[in-house]
Amino acid sequence: MDIIYKLSPNSILDVGAGFGKYGLLCREYLELWDGRNKYHEFIRRIDGVEVYQKYITPVHEFAYNNIYSEDITVLIDKIDYRYDLVLLIDVLEHFDKPTGQSLLQKLLRQNNGVLISTPKNPGAQTEVFENIYETHRAKWTRDELSSFQDSFFARDSTHRIAYIGIKESVQKLKRRMFLERISFIPGTNYIATKYVNLKLRHQLHSQT
Repeated sequence: MDIIYKLSPNSILDVGAGFGKYGLLCREYLELWDGRNKYHEFIRRIDGVEVYQKYITPVHEFAYNNIYSEDITVLIDKIDYRYDLVLLIDVLEHFDKPTGQSLLQKLLRQNNGVLISTPKNPGAQTEVFENIYETHRAKWTRDELSSFQDSFFARDSTHRIAYIGIKESVQKLKRRMFLERISFIPGTNYIATKYVNLKLRHQLHSQT
């Protein structure tokens, strides 16, 4: 959620919405605390994808603008909308490697960025709640995820948390995370800010 808040997307596609918690969290952090003080007036588009119909409840109807009960590998070719951010939270491990690679390539091509969280060591898991889609089928390494596009990896002991997207947005996220990390050290904030700003401008200038 820290990464999502820093990216501040105006549109989100939550793939594998499950219980709908990230739809609710995104509404709370991006809508209730955005300074407008409009408790019920949502202005961001948050759509969800949940292939298992039995998971869908009134929570989804409240949190999401649209909820698609369809396999994302099929749905991806039908969606005619470019999202600022796609969430793949505890989702990628449920696809075999070729299917997951193809899906991720399409999502990155059709949207601005993808936020992934996948277990570093997914355990053996078959169906849960009579849902065969809960089966674990693949383990993803950092090298595999970083090979798709520019990426930022958050530190976590159990999961690989990666934001993959266009270079400019990845660099800005890295800058914000770095400044936050060192902000508690007395006397370093000003110097670090100047250094990171100069480095970012140099990188963007080099691209042009």
